[in-house]
Parts: sequence; structure tokens; C-alpha cells
Amino acid sequence: MRFLLTEEQQDFARSLRAMLSAAEVPAVVRAWERGDHSPGRALWQRVAEAGVFALAVPQEHEGAGVLPVELALAFLELGRHAAPGPYVETAAVAALLNGTPLAKEWLPRIAAGEAVVTLSDGGYALDADAAEAVFLLAPAVAVAPSGGELRVSADTARRLYRPLAGESIAVGAERVAAARDLARLLTAAQALGVGEALLAETVSYAKQRTQFGSPIGAFQAVKHRLADTLVGLEFARPLLFGAALSMRPGDIAAAKVGAGEAAYAAARAALQLHGAVGYTQELDLSLWLRKARPLRDAWGAPGVCRGRVMED
Repeated sequence: MRFLLTEEQQDFARSLRAMLSAAEVPAVVRAWERGDHSPGRALWQRVAEAGVFALAVPQEHEGAGVLPVELALAFLELGRHAAPGPYVETAAVAALLNGTPLAKEWLPRIAAGEAVVTLSDGGYALDADAAEAVFLLAPAVAVAPSGGELRVSADTARRLYRPLAGESIAVGAERVAAARDLARLLTAAQALGVGEALLAETVSYAKQRTQFGSPIGAFQAVKHRLADTLVGLEFARPLLFGAALSMRPGDIAAAKVGAGEAAYAAARAALQLHGAVGYTQELDLSLWLRKARPLRDAWGAPGVCRGRVMED
């Protein structure tokens, strides 16, 4: 299958990229790491005004209709710019509540960016301190208040909480599955965006850093490493958009494996070619480096996703 984005979809991605590029997202990330949510909430509202959350909400609830391809495009850009916050989880909550008695209460507010919520699948809840509510998928579907016990995360901008006890809500198994699938798809999109950002920054650095009087990018070993990274990311891209078109669980799992592994490989290449300076807090690159591994494992580690592909 040959898949090409429409001109309208490309314009949407370009406009979102321009907005995020002008938003000084690294400063927002550093504030979010400290627990200061004000800059992140301002960015959240700008993303909502761009129509991103509306893409996960049906028209009858003031959304644009559920549009997985456009959502994948949007979340790729959010990953490319390392935007902090429970973006994936909020969109997945929209999928969870669609068609349920709670839809009227929550979905218009999610579409407008007024409700920041998060989602937990029996483990930790991302950014539960910044969320208005925490929705739980396991052991039973429930809604819990914000907050909980903060846990250590490899990515300090991904603030993980052990959620508080919740109140059960009536949501069918098909909605739970839809929420998990959308969370997995959009995490794959974020991972791909992170990987592409890491590759772009590493290529730029390889042109500037010199060794033995030449840019390190001129060395064959470096060229091969960067080429391998590019191939991995380019193979992951059609998997992502193919999954967004079909929304089949096996396709989504394959996209998650492809994007997660490609992003992690991009992070390893970036760290090796930047040297130890890559992980220093002063260098913005570290904000992306710390995301690759958690995104690879969030909403389905590679082994889990490979198993799901085999089942399909």
C-alpha cells in the first residue's frame, strides 16, 4: 500500500510544528520537571486551540470527529518537541468515555483543552498531580482524584504517581480496549517524533564537531551509524500511519514496536556521538534522550507488543 498524507494533513502538521517551535518547549519541560505546571498548562491550551484534542472527540460532543491519522500526526509533533504532560492519556480517556454516560460531562471539556486528565492501566499514572482526575483501567475501571505517591522516573518530565483509590464507573470492555489501543498508537507517534528530533540534532552536531581536523560526520563509521538510525525511523513511519488507518490492534502493536525501538536506537546513537555531554542537564538534547526508553516501554513494552502482533 502506498500511503501519502493529504495537503490538508501536511498543512496541519506544519502549522502545529511552527507553533511548537515558537513555544520554547525546553523551558516548559524544565518547569514541568520542577512541578511548576503553569507554562505547561499554557502550552496545553495552545495545543487545544490548534484542534489536537478535538481530533479524539466525536462531533456530537464538540469535537472534530475521531481522526486517528491526524492524531498520529499531532502526537508525532508533540514528541518531536518533547511537550510534557499527559497528552496521550487525555486523548485515550476520550476514547474510553466515548459512548458512555460520562461522555457528556467530560468530552466537550477534553476537546476544548479545559480538562487535563490521565490514565493508568494497573501501574502508575502519568502526571497525576497535574490532572483533574485519574482514570483507572485495572483492576477495574474507575475514576480517582488527582495526586498520589510520586515515584522516581527515568525521565524527570514524566512524573509518575501511584494512583489513589477510585470509584468504579460503568464502562464496557470494548471501550477499555479502544483506550488502550489509542494510547499505544499515540505513544508510538510520540516516540517516532522523539527519534526524529534526536537524529536531526545528532546530524547537525556531527557536522560541527571536529576530530583530527575534520567533522566527525565525514567518518564512515559515523555515516553508517546515522544511516542505520534513519532507516529504522523511516521503516517505523509507514507502520505508524498504516496502524492509524486500520486501527487493528496487531497493526498498532507493530507500530509501537517499530517506533519505540527506532527511537531508542536514535537515542543511543545520539548519546554515543555527542559523548558524555549528551546527558548533561545544561544541554537540551538530554530532554529527548531521557524520553526514548520510557516511551519505548509505555503502553506496551516491545515483548508485549510482539506477542500481540503474533495473536492478530
